[in-house]
Formats: sequence, structure tokens, C-alpha cells
Amino acid sequence: MKKDKFVYVCQQCGYESPKWEGKCPECGEWNTFAQEKSIKPSSVLQDRVLDSERPIPITEVTSHDYPRTMTNITELDKILGGGLVAGSVILVGGDPGIGKSTLLLQMANQIAQQNMKILYVSAEESTHQTKLRAERLNTASSNLFIVSETNLGQIKTYVQQLQPKLVIIDSIQMVYRPDIPSAPGTISQVRESAAELVYMAKRNNIILFLIGHVTKDGSIAGPRTLEHLVDTVLYFEGDRYQTFRLLRAVKNRFGSTNEIGVFEMNQSGLTAVDNPSQYFLSEGTEDKPGSAICPSLLGTRVMLVEIQALTTPGVYGIPTRKVSGLDFNRVALMIAVLQRHCYLKKGKYYLTEMDIFANAVGGVEVDEPAADAAIASAIASNFLDRKFPSRTAVIGEVGLSGEIRGVTQINLRVQEAARLGFSNIIVPADNAKGIVMPPKCVVQKVRTLKELIKMLEAFSAPTDEHGE
Repeated sequence: MKKDKFVYVCQQCGYESPKWEGKCPECGEWNTFAQEKSIKPSSVLQDRVLDSERPIPITEVTSHDYPRTMTNITELDKILGGGLVAGSVILVGGDPGIGKSTLLLQMANQIAQQNMKILYVSAEESTHQTKLRAERLNTASSNLFIVSETNLGQIKTYVQQLQPKLVIIDSIQMVYRPDIPSAPGTISQVRESAAELVYMAKRNNIILFLIGHVTKDGSIAGPRTLEHLVDTVLYFEGDRYQTFRLLRAVKNRFGSTNEIGVFEMNQSGLTAVDNPSQYFLSEGTEDKPGSAICPSLLGTRVMLVEIQALTTPGVYGIPTRKVSGLDFNRVALMIAVLQRHCYLKKGKYYLTEMDIFANAVGGVEVDEPAADAAIASAIASNFLDRKFPSRTAVIGEVGLSGEIRGVTQINLRVQEAARLGFSNIIVPADNAKGIVMPPKCVVQKVRTLKELIKMLEAFSAPTDEHGE
């Protein structure tokens, strides 16, 4: 009797080893190997018939314009590069409850209204649960077909019978192939099921959406080959307890990866936000100590984000640092540069002895260096009890020697700030020459962080609320 062969597979990256290992040599994670039966190569690969082609010069290759199907959701169409391409495969990831199923159900309804058949495969919920969500979102359509199924063979049968233009799998981790002796969600099942679905979509010119679970660090669970198989990878970002969601493309074979979409979650589902800057600015707080406005570049779009900071004397001896929506290392860097080059002290306290909390308002993630000057300004503003005048924006990258360096897309940043009524914009001196001056707007240039802090001190007198 022939014995089954076993291999050890890393559940993080899909690396296979003939023996158990404590640390994966591929991804470096510990205790991620699990024993699985060795399987034969996918029958999908065996059934493929390669076209007989010969190598030709690239100059002789005929380019094609891919017809696109509009989803009628402006932010989603923008991220996808202008709509959906027939035969494309899109992987959508994000935290549980962030809105993945909601957005795709809304999108499916919009496309179904264009007389196209849609098959929504709910592998985690019953058809009754999906119907309840559809009624809440007002997305019921006779062209939208739903089924609760996890068997890949049965899903393929439904696709063959229905001949839909778009298929949504919610989620890929629950789909399994009966001929693979492992549980749904394992590396083998996810990899083989996804490969077969992708081949089905390419062969039948079907638009395929795959919803993927995420790990604790926010990356899509399963093997990295899952992201290599698909044409587009979209990530939902944001706090599930906040109303705003960011949809970002990290891979797109039919469009740019520099786009980002902003949605608002409400009772009727996800709504596209046309002017997101106003949602990331809290009303009436930008002219108080501890607040600075930064025109941040998120994708190809400039959004005005409010950076807030709070400093308070440490209680437990070791200063506390808490950061939300910002890069912790950059905030720590700004604190060190402020102390070293600006020598900030108030009463008996130095800046480095304070508990410091920093936050980007609205749940948005800001990690670009151009926000350095705004982060430093917000920290210094709260520590010194000084404030910027109302409608002032700050732009610039701060170096270790205290210099403020130029940033990219300076005109886009300045124009967006001026459009929203900001009349005073502080920019790096390196960018000052190339700025197209907006009407009724004053652009001030700074070369060092020390100049910026002196400018902050000159703007207003200390407040009485926390003054020493």
C-alpha cells in the first residue's frame, strides 16, 4: 500500500520544507510550519493548452484598448484606472467589518443595472444573511444572483450554467477543492483554489473579485503567490470604528497604483467622498496650541490633514510616546531634532522629559516625509503654548541637522490649501522658486526648523490656559 507523502508548509508565506523547522527561511517567521499532504500539480495546469506562438519583436506587437465596465462608483472607478476590464482578477483585503462585502455588493448592484449577470458566492454567510444586507443597502436586482457555496467544483458549475459577466468570491479562504486533503484556508487550498478561479476567469473573459482575510499585521492571509496571481490588489484601510475608509491600490496591471479612494460608512452603505480634505480637518481647532495643518499627498491626491499633539509632564519617570495615524519613528525623530537644534524648555521641563501624544485627525494614515514640519510644529506649539494663525498650513521634510528640505508636488499642495481658504502657507525655501502664487495667499519660506519655531513664537503670545 502506497503511503501518503507529507510536507511542512509555512502558513505565512507558503514555503514548503521536507521537515519541520522552527523559523521559516523564506519569511523569517517563527512556528508557522504545519504538516500537509503532498499533492500533485494542479489539474488546471495540466489542462491548459498553450497557444503556439513564436517570439516576435516588441515593435510588432499590436496594442489593444481594453474596454472597461464602469461601476458608477466614482472613487472605485478612479482606483481601477477607469473601470473594470473583462477577464481581470481583483483581490480585495482589509480588516473584518471594514466594508469589503458592503462595497462589492453595492458595486454588483450598479453593474447588474447595466443588464449584466452577476454571481455573488457567499462562502461565509447564508443567502438569507446576504439578502438582509442587500435590502439594507437597497441593492436588490434581478440580475444579481447569490449562492452560499464553498466547494470549488460546484462554484465552477454555477458559473458554467449562469454565464455571468462578474463573479465575486467572499471569501477565498473558505473555498476548497475536494481532491486536496487539507482544510479550507490552508496554504494548499488557498493557492490551488485561487489558481483555478483565475484560470477560469481568464479563459471565459469574466471579471473576478476575490475577498481575502488579513493577518494581524494587516497583510492578506495566505501565500504571497495569491497577490502574484491576480491583476489588481486593493486594500481597505482605516479604523472600523471611524466612519471613513481609504481604498488603496497596491498593484494594478490596468491602471496606476498611486490612486486612493475615500469612502464614508453610513446606514445606506459606503458613499464616495468627493472632497475628503474637509473631513480630515476638525472645526475650529487649527488655531489652538498643538495643531498644525499639512497638505499631504495620498496617492495622486492632495488632502489637508490636521496633525495634533499633546505634551504633558511625565509621571512614571520614563516619558510615554503614543502615536496614531503617524509613523512612530518619524515622530520620535522630530522630538529629538526639536530638542537638539531648538533647545526647547519650559519652566523646569525639557521637551524630551514630557509625555508626548501625536495623532492624525480622522483616522487617516500619514507616513510621508513632507509631514515632518507639521508634526514638529504641532509638538512645539503645544509644548510652548503658542499657536499658528487661523488658516495656516505647513509643508516640509525635516533632516537630522535641522534643515527643512523641499518636497514633491509643491504646487499641488499649495493650490489645494489655497482652494480650501488657507491664506498663509509655510514652505521649504528649496521649493519657493517654483511655486505658482495663488491669489489672496501668502507663501512664507523657511530653511531650518529653528526658523520655523521662531516664526511660531512670533505669531502669538503664550496662552493662559497652561502657561507657567
